[in-house]
Amino acid sequence: MNRDLKRSLTIAGHRTSLSLEPEFWAALNDAARAEGKSLAALVGEIDSQRQGRNLSSAIRVYLLNQSRQ
Repeated sequence: MNRDLKRSLTIAGHRTSLSLEPEFWAALNDAARAEGKSLAALVGEIDSQRQGRNLSSAIRVYLLNQSRQ
């Protein structure tokens, strides 16, 4: 059983921590690399567009939508 990994990032000038499954961290890192962005920059963009979802949920939805394209 995989355990969620908690990591801290600075986005939009503030420190936050995220808890995601290892597979989502890997996919998020791949997405950031593919877009030529830092992990924090991509998470910042997702954060600015999350529309009320918690950030971990918004990241999962973002990655799901990316996989559908």
